Amino acid sequence: MAKINPYLNFNGNTEEAFCFYKSVFGGEFIFLQRMKETPEGDKLKPEEQELIMHIALPIGSNILMGSDIVESMGHKLRVGNNSFISVSLETEEEADRIFNQLSADGLVHMPLQKTFWDAYFGILTDKYGIQWMVDCEIPKK
Repeated sequence: MAKINPYLNFNGNTEEAFCFYKSVFGGEFIFLQRMKETPEGDKLKPEEQELIMHIALPIGSNILMGSDIVESMGHKLRVGNNSFISVSLETEEEADRIFNQLSADGLVHMPLQKTFWDAYFGILTDKYGIQWMVDCEIPKK
């Protein structure tokens, strides 16, 4: 069964925003990774290394997720590209099916691929302009 969660992008203040959301909704972060902890993180400027690569805060049965946009990595935050629907699936086959159907007549920003964070992951904008992240956790061997 698919699980859908909101995913938010920020312009360098993800940690501040998520601390605010945590103060509102309670709970604890279940994941927090900084840019410096990524395979290419040591190539970033020191101030960029401290930015958030991924953060997750459970709210009820959902998870609010987010990250900072890093312009030196070729990304630029604009109103409209700062929110996604993230759909987590149980198998790579299911992820392929959902990704391919959602991206029909849309725009693929990152094809589904295995990532350094042990996920099968891709990003697209559907034909209606809605941005999606599709992922499937890769079982550890």
